[in-house]
Amino acid sequence: VTLSEGARAGIGRELGMLDSLLSFGGLVLLRDSVEWEGRSLLKALVKKSALCGEQVHILGCEVSEEEFREGFDSDINNRLVYHDFFRDPLNWSKTEEALPGGPLGALRAICKRTDPGPITIALDSLSWLLLHLPCTTLCQALHAVSHQDSCPGDSFPVGKVSVLGLLHEELHGPGPVGALSSLAQTEVTLGGTKGQASAHILCRRPRQRPTDQTQWFSIFPDFSLDLQEGPSVESQPYSDPHIPPVDPTTHLTFNLHLSKKEREAKDSLILPFQFSSEKQQALLRPRPGQATSHIFYEPDAYDDLDQEDPDDDLDI
Repeated sequence: VTLSEGARAGIGRELGMLDSLLSFGGLVLLRDSVEWEGRSLLKALVKKSALCGEQVHILGCEVSEEEFREGFDSDINNRLVYHDFFRDPLNWSKTEEALPGGPLGALRAICKRTDPGPITIALDSLSWLLLHLPCTTLCQALHAVSHQDSCPGDSFPVGKVSVLGLLHEELHGPGPVGALSSLAQTEVTLGGTKGQASAHILCRRPRQRPTDQTQWFSIFPDFSLDLQEGPSVESQPYSDPHIPPVDPTTHLTFNLHLSKKEREAKDSLILPFQFSSEKQQALLRPRPGQATSHIFYEPDAYDDLDQEDPDDDLDI
């Protein structure tokens, strides 16, 4: 199959966005809302990791395994290791395949049992975990797994670990959301306008300045991404060049423009604080017959006439 240049460019842009989310590992926080759901983007990232040959583990808490696997082909589904905490979250049935410690115990077990190499862990969802676990316990477990220090006794260190966490932001207060946000190396906030979805991606890297970008996209039924341009800016109203523009100063109660006579009168006006040479001579040299005034001063008993100590009257 021969792809056109536009198709190849579209695939390259899609891989570029997904690679930017998964290449550095750590916690990737997907923040969605009621208007813009994030499970489709989570499944798109899971598909990308599976196609790259990484080990992909799903901790399903919020939807059933059948619903999560729906839309993937058999090749992708065979590569996913699904840990079902939806049917029996508290292990009341006492099944042998249930991992001790619940979802957090499964996180630690995944780190210990996996072979060296890159691994992707999808948490569906962090909101479910926050409603059943203390926030501090969850944050400590995520920090340990995403920083690869939850298995200090292993002889073979685990490779790059990417933790994809779906968070329904509207269900939680600013405290838990801020704590998870501070742990995330990559933060994706879903939004959009006019029916077109967007992802605001904030990346934090060690010893680097945070970078952010906004990417517009749509997701196909097979959970592949289609990157798109942003919505067009609304066009400006059409203006007829033959119609003269309206002067906004026509209906003012004061005049902003001066006529030629008004400008000449303004320039010839002498302001009170401006002293011409004639006015200075008139003030300094009184004309003959002009009444003069004198000031007679008699010192008071409390007047300070000591020039060597002018503050003598202050009693310091």
